[in-house]
Amino acid sequence: MAHGPRATPSLVAGDDDTIVALATAPGRGAVALVRLSGARAIPIARALGAYGGASGRAAVPRRSVLAALTHPHSGEPLEQVLVTWFAAPHSYTGEEVVEFATHGGAVSPALVLSACVALGAREALPGEFTRRAVINGRMDLLQAEAVADLVDARTRAMQRQALAQLDGGLSRRLLALRDDVIHLEALLAYDIDFPEEDDGPIAPARIAAAAHHVHAALTALLRTAPRGAMVRDGVLVVIAGPPNAGKSSLFNALLGEARAIVTAIPGTTRDAIEALLDRPSLPLRLVDTAGLRDTDDEVERLGIEVSSRYLGRAQVVLACGASDPDVQHTMSVVQSRTDGVVVPVRTKCDLHTGTLGVPVSAERGDGLAELLTHIDAAAMQAVPDDGTSDTMLTRERHRVGLTAALEEVTAFQEAWATGALPAPVAAVHLLTAREAIGELIGTVDTEDVLDRVFRDFCIGK
Repeated sequence: MAHGPRATPSLVAGDDDTIVALATAPGRGAVALVRLSGARAIPIARALGAYGGASGRAAVPRRSVLAALTHPHSGEPLEQVLVTWFAAPHSYTGEEVVEFATHGGAVSPALVLSACVALGAREALPGEFTRRAVINGRMDLLQAEAVADLVDARTRAMQRQALAQLDGGLSRRLLALRDDVIHLEALLAYDIDFPEEDDGPIAPARIAAAAHHVHAALTALLRTAPRGAMVRDGVLVVIAGPPNAGKSSLFNALLGEARAIVTAIPGTTRDAIEALLDRPSLPLRLVDTAGLRDTDDEVERLGIEVSSRYLGRAQVVLACGASDPDVQHTMSVVQSRTDGVVVPVRTKCDLHTGTLGVPVSAERGDGLAELLTHIDAAAMQAVPDDGTSDTMLTRERHRVGLTAALEEVTAFQEAWATGALPAPVAAVHLLTAREAIGELIGTVDTEDVLDRVFRDFCIGK
C-alpha cells in the first residue's frame, strides 16, 4: 500500500462526507480497486452508470456486476469495471460502500476516482476508512491496529499475530480485565453506599482478593510485551567476533544475499548492518558488526563502539571465530558485554578443524541450517513463550496503557491495606485504571487517541 501525505484525521470536515480512495497500490497491475464509503455511494455509482438508467441493473448487496462507466458531465466512456455494493451496516466501514474493480495501471483508476470526486465525494485521508469502522462499531481500536499490522507485516510471525488480534483475542482479554475492575469498583461501591444492608458490609479480605486478581492479570499480560516487541521488530541477533572471523560472510549466507562487503582486509566493516530474516517461530533481526579489537583507526574505533552498544541490547549473540582459540576468545569478550544468549560459532570449518561451537562454512553453505536451528532455540530461550501468543501486547501504546492501569491498581491495594485513604478516595485509583484499559480498546472516546492510532495508516484503509 502506498502511503500518502500525512494528515490528521480529526481535521476532517465531517464524518457524513462520502469518501473515496484507491485501495490498491498504484502502478502497473492486473486490477485496481477504487473504494467509496458514505451516504452518497450508491447515488454516485448510479450517476456513473453502474446501476439503473439505460443499464437497467438493480443494485443488489454483495453481488458484483460488470458495468461500463461514463463521465457524469461529458458522457465520455471511463472504464469497464466490476461494481460491488456492500450495504450498511454490513460493510467494512459500517456505511454504504461501493467498490469499483478497474483495470490496473495509472489511468483507469485515476479516471474513476476523479469522476467520483466530481460527483461530490471527497478523497479519503490515511486510515479514514478504518477510522469510520471503529466509530461505527465494526471493530475496536486494537483490531484497527491489527489491520495496519497486516498491511505492514514483513514476517509470518507478525502476520499471524495481526490475524489473532484482528480476530479479537487481545480485545477479549482486555475487556475481561476491564470487567474485573468494574466488579471490584462495584464491591467497593456497595461497601460505601449500603453498609447497613442485611448482607452486611463487604469483607475487606474479599476486596483485597479481587484487587490481587486484577493486579495478577495485568502483570501477566504486561509480561507478553517483550515477546510482542520481538514479533514486530525481530529478535536482535548480533554477529560478533574479531576482524576476518567471517562475520560478514556468515551474515550474507544466512540472508541468502550479499548485503555486507566481504574482503580479506581486516576492519572492512565499519558500521552495523541490519537485516530482517523471517523464521517460523520469531523473526530474526540480524546485525553484522565491526570486528572487536584494539585499534588506533578513529573510524574503526567508532564502529567498534557501535558494536558494543548492539551487544548490550542483543537477545542473542553469535560469538564467531575461525578456530577453537578464536571462538573461546570471542566468547570471553562478549559475555562481559551482553545479557543475551551466546551461541558459539566456528565460522570456517572448511579451513580449520575444531570442537567448539556450531561448525559452519559460508563459502560452501555447510552447517547453516543447523546454526539457524540453534539461533531459533536461543531466541525462544531469550524471549520465552508463556502460551498466550494470541494475546500479546505488540505496541508501545499497549504497554504504556497497561502499565498506567497496573500502577493505579497497586496504589489502590496499598491504600486499602493500610487504610491510608478513605474508601471513596481510594476508589478513584480504580476508576483511572478502568479508563486506561478502556482507552486501549476504544471505549473511551478521545480524539487524540484516535489520531495516534491512525496517523501511520495508508490511504485506502
